[in-house]
Amino acid sequence: MSMVYVISVLLVFATMALALIRALKGPTIYDRILAVNVVGTKTVLVVALISVFSGNGDLVDVALVYALINFLAVVAVLKLARCGDLAAANVPNGSAQQASSTAHE
Repeated sequence: MSMVYVISVLLVFATMALALIRALKGPTIYDRILAVNVVGTKTVLVVALISVFSGNGDLVDVALVYALINFLAVVAVLKLARCGDLAAANVPNGSAQQASSTAHE
């Protein structure tokens, strides 16, 4: 049974390596953000697998907290990439004028 765990961890690390390659080579910023999100998600999976290996259930809480931090970080980086400022309005400057003009028509 431990051989199955070792193979699963190696496969997770292989997918993490592929995601890191995508993060470095991604043609757009959104590809890179998605690849970093995949690495964060796979890290949560590795922490959960370590929890199974060690029999320590407390690490599941660590994995959940890391998943929440990963989600919030990705949302913040996406907003920063879209608007250029984390405190900006929900729509970029050019789109705000278009959205208000179409709403009045």
